[in-house]
Amino acid sequence: MALPIEPRPAQPGRVLGRVVRRKEDPRLITGTGSYVDDLRLPGMLHMAVVRSPHAHARITGIDTGRARSMPGVRAVITGEEVKDLCGPMPVGWSLQGLKAPVKYPLALDRVRHVGEAVAVVVAESPAAAADGAEAVQVGYEPLPAVTDPEAAMQDGSPLVWDDVPNNIAARFPLSGGDIEDAFRKADRVVKLRLVNQRLVPVPMEPRGVVAQAHPISGELTLWSSTQIPHILHALLPGLLNVPETRVRIVAPDVGGGFGCKLNLYAEEILAGALSLKLGRPVKWIERRSEHFMATIHGRDQINHVEAAVSGDGRILGIRARIIADIGAYHQLLTPAIPTFTPFMMSGVYAIPALDVEVIEVFTNKTPTDAYRGAGRPEATYLLERLVDTVARELGLDPVEVRRRNFIKADQFPYNTVSGLTYDSGDYEGALNKLLEKIDYEGFRRQQQEARQQGRLLGIGFSTYVEICGLAPSRIWGALGAGIGGWESATVRISPAGRVTVVTGTSPHGQGHQTSWSQIVAETLGVNYEDVEVLHGDTAVAPHGLDTYGSRSAAVGGTAVYMASVKLREKARRIAAHVLEATVDDVEFQVVDGQGRFHVKGAPQRHVTLAQVAAAAFTAHNLPDDVEPGMEATVFYDPTNFTYPFGAHACIVEVDPEDGRVKILRYVAVDDCGNVINPQLVEGQVHGGLAQGIAQALYEGVVYDEQGQLLTASLTDYAVPTAADLPSFETDRTVTPSPTNPLGVKGVGEAGTIGSTPCVVNAVIDALAHLGVRHIDMPLRPSRVWAAIQQAKASGGGQPA
Repeated sequence: MALPIEPRPAQPGRVLGRVVRRKEDPRLITGTGSYVDDLRLPGMLHMAVVRSPHAHARITGIDTGRARSMPGVRAVITGEEVKDLCGPMPVGWSLQGLKAPVKYPLALDRVRHVGEAVAVVVAESPAAAADGAEAVQVGYEPLPAVTDPEAAMQDGSPLVWDDVPNNIAARFPLSGGDIEDAFRKADRVVKLRLVNQRLVPVPMEPRGVVAQAHPISGELTLWSSTQIPHILHALLPGLLNVPETRVRIVAPDVGGGFGCKLNLYAEEILAGALSLKLGRPVKWIERRSEHFMATIHGRDQINHVEAAVSGDGRILGIRARIIADIGAYHQLLTPAIPTFTPFMMSGVYAIPALDVEVIEVFTNKTPTDAYRGAGRPEATYLLERLVDTVARELGLDPVEVRRRNFIKADQFPYNTVSGLTYDSGDYEGALNKLLEKIDYEGFRRQQQEARQQGRLLGIGFSTYVEICGLAPSRIWGALGAGIGGWESATVRISPAGRVTVVTGTSPHGQGHQTSWSQIVAETLGVNYEDVEVLHGDTAVAPHGLDTYGSRSAAVGGTAVYMASVKLREKARRIAAHVLEATVDDVEFQVVDGQGRFHVKGAPQRHVTLAQVAAAAFTAHNLPDDVEPGMEATVFYDPTNFTYPFGAHACIVEVDPEDGRVKILRYVAVDDCGNVINPQLVEGQVHGGLAQGIAQALYEGVVYDEQGQLLTASLTDYAVPTAADLPSFETDRTVTPSPTNPLGVKGVGEAGTIGSTPCVVNAVIDALAHLGVRHIDMPLRPSRVWAAIQQAKASGGGQPA
């Protein structure tokens, strides 16, 4: 039955679009949340992992005798035994010509990065497991390692996998338009080499898993700090040879993910396998040092890019070679992430030609995979740095160059040169609002005055668009995904009028319990406090595809909305029967905070939604074709992605004496379509800005030439604190998406995508008159100071 679902208006409703108290807060801020490490099960064993200290080595032998004899140790498993317990690690994305070597949860004959799992010890306590792991003796024959992806591609370089020539895992070309014509017509070609450095996700809660196998039935319950309980439920049964109906996955409270928990890890497989083998619960909690070497890393691209431009700053075409360092092997989505970059390389601009090749390269490092933004921050960084460089080389204002290249508001839906269809946008409107807030002309005067005083002020801009609502199953499948992109929701009303929502999304800080309650309360006319949201347990919510790629509101929230409308329509049919009216003559209205149905023109003839729910439960007086009960389920698969956008500005001061960068102002104007809860949007933007600024100024993984991880703890890896960040100034424009009836777009990654190039552009703007053209991230004081000294020595500056 087709549902009469009209798009929601942009204006706030009774509950929807307004700030309400987060339902998650009372338990989380009082410390009564339930995380994986809080689980204490009878007879629980503890698992510790023996990890390689070498980046590349042949395993010559493993002596487990001493470990097996230690007090409390119940099992020691090496690569020799692991093949009898489980299947190899899955790769969830396919590309043409992809080299995907077989990888088991434990190394078999060679280790290929520092931290790779070699053996596991299971014992009665965490301390006994750790002692047992220390007692395992592994013999290694060190082999040459390669950590530079450009060097790894060269003939004669050490091979990470013997059957992968030149360490090239995949090539992914993407082109559109006439690139040769674009460069023939160009007045100038602007070139850049950019490094988008490797990052560690560092969620507040590290990974963890508890597996409990029932010794008689063989049923397996696995609790994991994961973003994807349903995807784990689809993968684990086959790996462990357990029927899907006997596997239950639970994601309890999850203390952040940022993409690194969008994965199936070796420890989850091993804990499940060992619980099945031993008949007892098995627990593993990641140490922070393990997180740095064994949880996926993000980013790590080298971009060689050139733009064909006209004399007035119009970009005619972009050619790029993207070298993606994917580490030692594929995790679940490793092949996919670098391919998202070329799809978004035209950004908010009407660029008629594009020619990109992505080369994915194995190195002796931790694998890369999804990290907040996942390929789209890399595209925005490349493009926005390029636009600023075009403006500077042509002597044009960077704001004006952006205006001249923008896709116009009346051109939507807009087909990009990379093959996407943008749903809606007003890029100039967001930029105009940003400029009003920062007084751009006033800043330029202030900048000139500061230079006369020897102070270095700079302003940077970033105008971005991102692809969100990752869902359309047909498109997903065409791109190589091993799963679909739909989402599921069930909404039911109890005889007492209380509402339960069962969602396939799995939150880890986004506030789904709050926002889904707002959607239902608005749609059904019930009290916000009377809505309960259930999630993250495949025994309770059996259908879903989880949370990642800013898809929850656009796909999961829409499923909740559509299920609510479907249920309301059923209630309307029952109400019409009770009121002895036709369905078309019955209207729904919220009166005094209560949903009710009344006959058109006779509001005194009405029944409340609670009364209808009671009637559906007793089933004494229902239409012949209506089933008892008040419950509706929807599987929603959208026809397109959503495309949020925004305009950011950053004002910095650079200390010429030591290269320190201080952010004086950061202003963000974002557009995520209609807003469900402004406070939740603010929280997502603030968190995203913090992580994007962190990449620009502070964070970066460092390996030495032998593949040793030099930034292996928070002592060496600089995650900024609140004291290192400015007070953010945020605002919004609202351009609803026509893709879904809520008109929402997604906002979880927006701040990260927009902020990184914005900060770098600001620093370069402060130093450009000295002759500084580019500095690779992170812009630590030593790098900035060195760039200033080099520019001064070369005499490349311009008059202040």
